[in-house]
Amino acid sequence: MAKLTKTDANPKTTTSAIHALVGDAITRREFLHRSGLTALGGAALAVTPKMLEARADARIENLGAPVEIRRSVCTHCSVGCGVIAEVQNGIWTGQEPDYDSPFNLGGHCAKGASVREHGHGERRLKYPMKLEGGKWKRLSWDEAINEIGDKMLQIREESGPDSVFWLGSAKFSNEQAYLFRKFAAFWGTNNVDHQARICHSTTVAGVANTWGYGAMTNSYNDMHNAKAIFFIGSNAAEAHPVAMQHILRGKENGAKIIVCDPRYTRTAAHSDLYVRLRPGTDVPLIWGMLWHIFENKWEDSSYIQQRVYGMDDIRNEVAKWTPDEVENVTGASEAAVREAAKILAENRPGTIVWCMGGTQHTVGNNNTRAYCVLQLALGNIGVSGGGANIFRGHDNVQGATDLGILSHTLPGYYGLSVGAWKHWARVWDVDYEWLQKRFDSTPYEGDKSPMNTKGIPVSRWVDGILEDKENIAQKDNFRAVVLWGHAVNSQTRGLDMKEAMEKLDTLVIVDPYPTHAAVMNDRTDNTYLLPACTQFETYGSVTASNRSIQWRDKVIEPLFESKPDQIIMQKFAKKLGFDKELFVNIKVNDEEPLIEDITREFNRGMWTIGYTGQSPERLREHAENRGTFNKTTLRAEGGPLDGEYYGMPWPCWGTPENKHPGTPILYDTSKKVAEGGLAFRARFGVEREGVNLLAEDSYPLGSEIRDGHPEFTADMLKQLGWWDELTPDEKVAAEGKNWKTDLSGGIQRVSINHGAPPFGNAKARAVVWTFPDPVPIHREPLYSPRRDLVQKYPTYEDRRSFYRLPTRYQSVQSTDHAARYPLVHTSGRLVEYEGGGEESRSNRWLAELQQQMFVEINPANANDLGIKNGQMVWMEGPEGARIKVAAFITPRVERNVVFTPFHFGGWFQGKDLLDKYPEGAAPYVRGEACNTIFTYGYDSVTQMQETKASLCRIDAA
Repeated sequence: MAKLTKTDANPKTTTSAIHALVGDAITRREFLHRSGLTALGGAALAVTPKMLEARADARIENLGAPVEIRRSVCTHCSVGCGVIAEVQNGIWTGQEPDYDSPFNLGGHCAKGASVREHGHGERRLKYPMKLEGGKWKRLSWDEAINEIGDKMLQIREESGPDSVFWLGSAKFSNEQAYLFRKFAAFWGTNNVDHQARICHSTTVAGVANTWGYGAMTNSYNDMHNAKAIFFIGSNAAEAHPVAMQHILRGKENGAKIIVCDPRYTRTAAHSDLYVRLRPGTDVPLIWGMLWHIFENKWEDSSYIQQRVYGMDDIRNEVAKWTPDEVENVTGASEAAVREAAKILAENRPGTIVWCMGGTQHTVGNNNTRAYCVLQLALGNIGVSGGGANIFRGHDNVQGATDLGILSHTLPGYYGLSVGAWKHWARVWDVDYEWLQKRFDSTPYEGDKSPMNTKGIPVSRWVDGILEDKENIAQKDNFRAVVLWGHAVNSQTRGLDMKEAMEKLDTLVIVDPYPTHAAVMNDRTDNTYLLPACTQFETYGSVTASNRSIQWRDKVIEPLFESKPDQIIMQKFAKKLGFDKELFVNIKVNDEEPLIEDITREFNRGMWTIGYTGQSPERLREHAENRGTFNKTTLRAEGGPLDGEYYGMPWPCWGTPENKHPGTPILYDTSKKVAEGGLAFRARFGVEREGVNLLAEDSYPLGSEIRDGHPEFTADMLKQLGWWDELTPDEKVAAEGKNWKTDLSGGIQRVSINHGAPPFGNAKARAVVWTFPDPVPIHREPLYSPRRDLVQKYPTYEDRRSFYRLPTRYQSVQSTDHAARYPLVHTSGRLVEYEGGGEESRSNRWLAELQQQMFVEINPANANDLGIKNGQMVWMEGPEGARIKVAAFITPRVERNVVFTPFHFGGWFQGKDLLDKYPEGAAPYVRGEACNTIFTYGYDSVTQMQETKASLCRIDAA
């Protein structure tokens, strides 16, 4: 995007050191020149002369030192780009993109090209700290762990284990993510969650409840084979820049690109057809496209008959969405909607790409299911070049979700039932009754134990503090919150969040950087900062968006006094008294749990999604031979891994010894299951109201069961006469079990030997009868500008005890805010920054690229308001919060819609919080968090926050 080149009279968008250099109003080139952010001068802003001297000495010492090459994976988005680090005498001296990686093919975006700075960044936390009397005080690790641990044990004694909220991270490796969820279980709570709740939880729920697994079905590389690529709520050119090379390869191969977005994005600039829609109207747009598809009989009738349940109910709903009504609700013309449908119908296979533009709504699960139904109607699922290519936001948000940092599941999406807990107790080699006693004993929901009820999710942790105690379905409110690798400025309701933080007994922040959480509140005591190291200072596995798992090497040793997350977890577990149970099967070397042992432990338990075949040895072998994999199919061509798929994308069935190659495309019946083929998962029963839910005349290549069938159990093997194909030891382990609880893997091995998917062969369901809206329908946003449509398409009734909390819908929507707040407010990503931005805004190379928080305003609105480009303005939300940002006048957004990026923090309601940061730890660029003014609103199934369709007003500052 074009850079803002002017600031206000007192911008305070950089550190005081930079401000002293640059003055009040500069161009970006002047910023670069004056601040010294050039090849050698940038360090001067962040280090003392003594440190500069040490760096100079290090450079001289390293001139002749041998270069060690170490492989890692970029720690930003989910593409999984390979990073080649050059290390001399333990110092990271050089970096290149990985030309052998089939994901990035030697390319990097701006963020990836600058990751070395995260390893050597001077803005990092350097040692544990505590806020005492409003001042940051240095602590030793032992002092910090003991103080925090004592407070937590006191809270546990007085209020129960659920009064501590453990917020994990999409920046964890798979091993750290798994250990964190296990840690929370051994503490005795389901009040544990991570960023996926507020980015793709509605995807996981919607997609998993449609066809079985809540993940990307194909891959970035497979988009080379697409004939149509349909983006909705995704701006890949900025959010996933390296993925664009695969998208453009598809375009070079003849694919038509359609982009549906409220804003004309960089991705839209590559499109053959751009369709603008009003934020929050995805379902009407998709149903409008299906209206034309059904009207013209463009659907794949044979595919629907064989592999889809409930499409007739969809037809009944779609019939209501005539072109006139679609245009009235969405703003998209009949011609544009019909053209989009026609392109998809005439160019198959076609793939759909969506991101947070579609997920972050009160009807997010409706949106994601509608996207799925569109693809099912066209027969685009389970085919190369088709699928649902759901681009995830963080480098390991897919893996962290798979490994179970969630308030409603255990690792592998096992749920919270007694059977699920007993399965994991067996994997962990702990007594189930001991584990049960770690939880509160008082039932919360009827006669259900807290152990078996969903915890409070990250989207609602604020309400876990502020809500009246009698309205919360647990013993007490949160009294301590642990923010472990999480950016609070990525969450809505800033004023409520500030109030909640100030009510806590204890706030703990574990991160390489202090984050916005350390400064946005007025706490004066009992806030702790614990410096975690980056992923470049440890090692382990990470899962890309396409489900491929990659192994990272350690690049450098932890800097300053930072420690890897697994060591910090071990320290806490020891202090809290359950370290021996936590590490029964995991060797601990001088406080550090052995990563390979953690990998092997989750291999032992995660049968549901096939995280069982990717041993550390196999993952390392894939990393070492990554250049042998085809850049489109991801399949190795010759070499030691011939026939395997890069990273063994899950499900990788059975044990590592079975050598399953991984599953590159989910639900692809053109391959044998043993070679990466699959059907839709049978997880919803075999029949509903007399209608068959299993596939008809459709099955994976080579299956001996040539029709639909349920999931495999020990009894089913016996009925089929296959039981004796198990070894004696496997029979003992498999007796009374099914394909996902048999720790021997024998049931999976035998079913696959007969060509049958272990999880069955069913129809995808277009109707999810267990959800509030079984057929996806349109409901207006809680803060809607269209009061006429609120009456026609109202939201839900208020709900109680949903994820232990009440959730308001109708009571919010019933108030008309549109007159005072006439502008629709939506948000999104920038190419320069990532997530909450603390890390990337502390990177001197990225800081130069985007120096100021801004709001995009259509020229007509700007002229009506008398606002000029670059002028500072106040944005105010209908719940009373306001932020001060720069105006960026552009026709990218239509009249009455404004856009803000969400990567900024360090300001709060017009005030720069520089003086609240620990000395030397403030990011180079600070600005208002747009989520300070984003409003209340949560998805009806997952509690996803609403950040794409709220209201605001803008006034000159």
